[in-house]
Amino acid sequence: MIAALFAFTLVGAPAASATAEAQISRANLLKRAAVWLTANNGKQVPYSMSKYWKDGYRQDCSGFVSMAATLGNANPKGGPNTVALATSKYTTPIKIADLKPGDLFIDPVDEPGDDFRHVVIFEKWTKADKSQYMAYEQRGSHGTDHRVLTYGLKNTKYKPYRLKNVTG
Repeated sequence: MIAALFAFTLVGAPAASATAEAQISRANLLKRAAVWLTANNGKQVPYSMSKYWKDGYRQDCSGFVSMAATLGNANPKGGPNTVALATSKYTTPIKIADLKPGDLFIDPVDEPGDDFRHVVIFEKWTKADKSQYMAYEQRGSHGTDHRVLTYGLKNTKYKPYRLKNVTG
């Protein structure tokens, strides 16, 4: 009896989720991302790696993604950083062919370049050949943006990821 109970505990019991983050639908994630486009008195939230917006999230790219995805912003303060977002705690690597609205392109590599350690939220393909896509991002010297991008599509450190707390 004890052996059977022990076996059930190891095999039959559901595994705990790797993340304790609140679930969010793809549509709601994108709606939340769009909020920062006009949250600053009709203007986009300004970019900052050291400041926090009124909702408690850092005003950088990873704080923006954390806000849109409702990832906790207390520990760490402002939400997980770009490197943490690329770990199995928050995301799963996926193939470009499997991208859905609300998935991410992440460059967690700390190497000099134009956009190292950056993350953007994929919305949809803008061309049938999948050579560019519409995305939300929080970028330096600009703030929140919704624009066409090609990050992650050719010869790049950007890789596609799926957030574990996103449903649908």
